[in-house]
Formats: sequence, C-alpha cells, structure tokens
Amino acid sequence: MFSRLASIIRKEFIQILRDKRTLGIVLVIPVVQLFLLGYSATSDIRNVPLAVFDQCRCVESRKLLDAYRGADYFRLAYEVGSQDDIRSLIEQGKARAGIIIPPDFNQQLVEGNAEVAFILDGSDATAGSTAFSAATLIGQSYSTRLMVQRLEKSGLNPDAFKPPLTVQTRVWYNPDLVSSFFMIPGVIGMILFAITSILTATAIVRERERGTIEQLIVTPIRPWELVLGKIFPYVILAFIDTLEALAIGHWWFKVPVRGDFGLILGCSGLLLLSGLGIGLFASTIANTQQEAMLTVWMTMLPSIFLSGFFFPLEAMPKILQAVSLFVPLRYYLVILRALLMKGVGAGAILNEIIALAVFGVVIMGAAAARFRKRLD
Repeated sequence: MFSRLASIIRKEFIQILRDKRTLGIVLVIPVVQLFLLGYSATSDIRNVPLAVFDQCRCVESRKLLDAYRGADYFRLAYEVGSQDDIRSLIEQGKARAGIIIPPDFNQQLVEGNAEVAFILDGSDATAGSTAFSAATLIGQSYSTRLMVQRLEKSGLNPDAFKPPLTVQTRVWYNPDLVSSFFMIPGVIGMILFAITSILTATAIVRERERGTIEQLIVTPIRPWELVLGKIFPYVILAFIDTLEALAIGHWWFKVPVRGDFGLILGCSGLLLLSGLGIGLFASTIANTQQEAMLTVWMTMLPSIFLSGFFFPLEAMPKILQAVSLFVPLRYYLVILRALLMKGVGAGAILNEIIALAVFGVVIMGAAAARFRKRLD
C-alpha cells in the first residue's frame, strides 16, 4: 500500500518539477500578491494634496497652515487665488481638499469667532472620511493651543479651564493602527485557499486531458490512494507558500507573530482540507483545466468578499452575514489574525477551529466520495 502511494506522490512531484513555469508561479505569485496588497490595500491616508486660498496672509494664518503642514495627512500642494481655483483643482483630481481662510482671519481670532472653510473631495469615501477626521482634529488641536496661549497671556491658569471629562484612548495589539497588520493575514489565507483548490483541480483534470488517468485506474492503485497521492504534493507546496508569506509578513511588514507557531500551522492544515476538497470536487465536474479554474473561481469570489478579507463582516447586511457562515475562509481569518496579533491560545478561538474542521472534513469527504464514484 505504502509503496503504491509513494509511487503516485513521486510521480506527481516529478510532474511538478518538470513544469518549471507552474512551479515558479506557485512560489512567486504569493510573494507578488503579498507586496502588492500589503502596500496598496491600505486605509492609511497620507499626504492628501491640499489647495490653499489664504486671503489674510497674516502670521496667524501661516501658523494655522503650519499645523496642517506638520501633520502627515496633508500636503500643501497649491496656493490659489480664488474658490473657483480650488473647485477646478478638485475636479481635475489634482487636489483632494481645499482650505479657505477669510481676509479678516486675524481679527476674528481676536474676537474669538474665527472660522475657516475646509472643502473635501467626497468622490472617494474612504479617503474623504479619513481626511475629514484629520482636518477636524488638527483644527481642534490648533484652537485648543490658541486658547491656552490666550489664557496664559491674560495671567490665568489654563489648568483651571480643563474640560470636566477626558477620554483617554488606548489601542491594543496594533497601537499604530497599521492596516497591513490586518491585510497580511488575509493575504496568507487567500493564498493558502486559492493555491490548493486551483492546483488540485487543474492537476487532476490535466491527467484526464492527457488520458493518463485511465492508465492509473487500470493499475492496482485504489481510488483513495490515487486521491491522496495526487493532492499530497500540493499540500507541501501550500505549506511552503504559507511559511513564505509568514516570513515576509513578519520580517518585511513587521506583522507580529505572537501566537503558537504549531497552532498556526495546524489551523492552516484545517483550511487546506476545504481548499483541497473544493479543488477535488471541481475536478469531477470539469473536463478541461479552464473549466476547472472557472469552477474554483465561482467559490473563490464569495470567499474573498464574504470572509472579512477586505471588508468587516459587521458592516455587511444581515443576509450576507448569514451567508458568510458557510465560508471556511471566514473562520481561518479570525483564527490567524487572533494568533498573529493577539497571541491567544486555542481556547479563545475554539469555536472557529471546530467550524473550520467540520467544513474541512465535510467538503473533503464529499469531494473524495464523488471522485471515487467517478473513477468506479
């Protein structure tokens, strides 16, 4: 039995090593995806180009602009002469925000009723909401600093005018709110899930296209040995990709690995069962490799968008949240993010582990039974 199984595994490894292009893609694509998504898929908005219409051109207005310039959120890119110029720059996409300072700004400060207008481009809701919050906070900080200076000049103690309530905010696990810390575990899960399902489906269909699977059927090899022998090399490749992605995420993007490494690999193995099962099931439906890939992608797209990879599940409609309960990748991302970021033990994520294991066993069992029936 073991000699027959080893022969199939050896044969599959030889085919993989002969196909240098596919092997290169399997090992290089995860790295490319990691860097592209790690840098591009981010909600950290910085250096928003700002158009300035300063009608006062006084010391006070320059100090206000210095406050915005000193923050990383805005870049004072244009100085304009009218509000229409701001509109034109925003319409052309050259500026994403504009600030209008009135001509009597310094006098308004003395009277205590100064106002400036801050215009934002809302066509990009994510960037617009972040810039809105940043502009508001910078303005409030500058206003508070002016109030303290005015109280000190008048001989009053600023401490006597402290607000009655102070909210001290603390961020755990990711104090700098680096979005790549959230994105990288998602990329790892997507790579692990996609590669195992796609490669398994195409590898088995390729045997059918070449007519070699019939030769394997007439040998003494049992159906389960054929299934196991075909998918085992891709399990190894998937774990290599996982280790590769974890290493780059940790050493390059500084994503912490606080949880038990063995538990991370064990839970990754549970996700592998679902990915392999989907690939195996797709191979029983498709007759060509193109059909196999399209069949797998029919399951990949819902998995990507309903797993919490890009968008938080809590923000989705209730019906989509219910559908996401049937997406194995959802549970793996909760597990991986908790292990990497929070360093929790198995008890804290036990429900997700059980759900992932159930999905893996059911999907793999059903796919293997269908594959065996087709061979018979």
